[in-house]
Amino acid sequence: MNSDILHFISPPIPYFVDCGYASYRSGDHHIDRSGIGVFDLIVVIKGSLPMAENGREWLLREGEGLILRPDGHHYGPSPCQQDTEIIWIHFQTFGSWQECRDLNECLDKQSELTASHRVKAYLNHAEVSSIFIPKTMSLSGKAREVLSLFFEQEHEPQSMRNWKRQAYFQLFLQHLDRDLASPSDTAAIHLAEKIEVYIRQNYSREITNTQLQKELNYHPNYMAKCMLKIYGVTPMAFLLQFRIEQSKRLLVQTTWPVARIAEEVGFRHLSHYSTCFSRKEGLSPSAFRSKFTRNQ
Repeated sequence: MNSDILHFISPPIPYFVDCGYASYRSGDHHIDRSGIGVFDLIVVIKGSLPMAENGREWLLREGEGLILRPDGHHYGPSPCQQDTEIIWIHFQTFGSWQECRDLNECLDKQSELTASHRVKAYLNHAEVSSIFIPKTMSLSGKAREVLSLFFEQEHEPQSMRNWKRQAYFQLFLQHLDRDLASPSDTAAIHLAEKIEVYIRQNYSREITNTQLQKELNYHPNYMAKCMLKIYGVTPMAFLLQFRIEQSKRLLVQTTWPVARIAEEVGFRHLSHYSTCFSRKEGLSPSAFRSKFTRNQ
């Protein structure tokens, strides 16, 4: 099932709001509504459901799902041809999101969406990442299993039910995110994540493409291709971004001299650190510290 992609930036991870069941007799339509203010995940568990959003139409069959936008016009374009049952989950996010035609468009717009997210979600210093969820989907066996566990929480006391549902919902989104990947995407994801982990664990040391090749046993060109596909940057660009982000934490959370902070995050020369920081943040490390702290 070819699908558009809903691209979310986190944290925060999209969160569960409400859920339920609905049934339709043959000849019934889905209700006509607009701007419900939450994302609506619909999964057909029996029969088939004609569904439309802003002029686009789908026929959802058993085991298939659709995520409707919070700002869209949703309606049944034609009546059900058989008795149909669905489950629905409403969810929302506090952060930035967009709907794209495919993964390539998501990656092309990733930097712009991330910048918007940092402002919208007040995340000046937090590390962020992308979540890619298909708009339409055929649920895998594992995703169905998690969804079943999600709805089984109806029998739990309310004090525990929402906690468990939130956890299962986020696990369900994780499966949708991973199921979206093709075999080549999966290989790229695994290698890109290995590179990310290595950089996170060793960023204060000297890291080069040659060193990454020696540690991970992949050609630098292939590693760069995988990182660009998954994170939108090369390994060396990711390293620079990570060092800058770590230095921002230290600027705000410590009173260490800027020279020490530069050294702690892997820069060998203060002038190089200051230049890189100013180019990325639009102000010097000292000015950044003054902006976000007092009595410095």
